[in-house]
Amino acid sequence: MSVLSGSSILVTGATGSFGRAFLRYALAELDPQRIVVFSRDELKQYEVRQQFGNDPRLRFFLGDIRDRNRLIRAMHGIDHVVHAAALKQVDTAEYNPSEFVNTNIEGSQNVIDAAIESGVQKVVALSTDKASSPINLYGATKLVADKLFIAGNHYAAHHPTRFAVVRYGNVMGSRGSVVPLFRQLNAAGESLPITDKRMTRFWITLDQAVRFVVESFERMQGGELYVPRIPSMRILDLVEAVAPDAATHEIGMRPGEKLHEEMISADDSRRTLRYPDRYVVQPVVASWGYETPSGGEQVLDGFTYRSDTNDLWLSVEEMRAILAAKP
Repeated sequence: MSVLSGSSILVTGATGSFGRAFLRYALAELDPQRIVVFSRDELKQYEVRQQFGNDPRLRFFLGDIRDRNRLIRAMHGIDHVVHAAALKQVDTAEYNPSEFVNTNIEGSQNVIDAAIESGVQKVVALSTDKASSPINLYGATKLVADKLFIAGNHYAAHHPTRFAVVRYGNVMGSRGSVVPLFRQLNAAGESLPITDKRMTRFWITLDQAVRFVVESFERMQGGELYVPRIPSMRILDLVEAVAPDAATHEIGMRPGEKLHEEMISADDSRRTLRYPDRYVVQPVVASWGYETPSGGEQVLDGFTYRSDTNDLWLSVEEMRAILAAKP
């Protein structure tokens, strides 16, 4: 039985791609007492109510993570929080930096403060590969958010609340995924735009991401940054899997985009343990009673977890099988 079973859960950004997948899994598999859907878009909340048939275990709470008092009200009686709300578009961040700071940084601090104030037991915050060695403003705001959540355990040391972070790369099946675009253009007989033919990416499905987050609730003491061990794929292999023999053209990398994804930097290697299914980056300083978990293997000094040097790769056939199983 999961630690989330029978509990009251709040999900920020619950009407997004991850949030909806989490709701679907939690309602079917975890038997929660209730789940609070916390988001700022009333239309998307309406769509979620329609999707889940007004399940009585769902509660809908309009609010913005920029509003600390609203978060405190929403977290009343909550046991566990999944923090998925964020502004995420890389190019949009470059034109609107203050908005990303207000949501991704100040909003994250509000989640931390509200969770401690409300006596929440565990919080898992979602991060991104772009927070590792960031080269764009979005990644920089998420790196700050990651550090805020880890440091939140210091402030909560004499309270029951603990915080951990989950970091993963591109999610196939989420909004903004390149797969629907490739399918649409191929069906129209158009050439597919490739930013750079050398590009590699990590591959994770929404269902895998949800299960990884749920498992992280089970394992966490507080202060961990969890990274799943997942396969990489080459962008040209993805094109072959989605649209065999389709014409392609290079459009060049967008501002702030990386050729390869990185989820653990070399500077974090000395604090990183490897397990069969994940890496655990341990906190630099832990004043809340954190103990190094057993069973992990210390990675080599200077190790980096990058999509181009990964030891796990997906073939074209494997990608096709995964895509065939998804809508």
